[in-house]
Amino acid sequence: MRVFNETQRFNQWWLQLILISVALFMGYSIYKWYFTNEAVGNVTPSDSFGQLIVIVSIIPILILFYYLKLRTEIDESGIHYQFMPFHFSPKKIAWIDIDKCYVRTYNPILEYGGWGFRSSLGKGKAFNVKGNKGIQVELKSGKKILLGTQKENEAKQIIQRYFKSGL
Repeated sequence: MRVFNETQRFNQWWLQLILISVALFMGYSIYKWYFTNEAVGNVTPSDSFGQLIVIVSIIPILILFYYLKLRTEIDESGIHYQFMPFHFSPKKIAWIDIDKCYVRTYNPILEYGGWGFRSSLGKGKAFNVKGNKGIQVELKSGKKILLGTQKENEAKQIIQRYFKSGL
């Protein structure tokens, strides 16, 4: 039994730079409010509500990007994918439910509006983290799902092995 496994994260250098900058800004703000008793922008050390808004808006975003990942597995039973933390358990697409399955190059911004969990009229759903290569799945029901991949050649080989064999 041959299996394709891939786990992708939002770990692009430029995104990491932005997230680190946001975390540093948060640390700077906390330092200014609580240690030097100075305002940061319009939020003063005595403005507990303003501080709460800043903290509650930044921390969940940092945590979300830390936990975001796309897991894809392809085996003889079908394609399994999980976009964490939005999917609590892996989703399965059985080979018998698939009309077409292939790896393709796509334009994430023009076709789906970017990366992440995306939905587009006519194009279906996309789960992608980075890059412009994806496993395009067209179901017999007419639904379309695109799963981003960084392992284009491995994905092609395993799809040819299981999908073309009529399983």
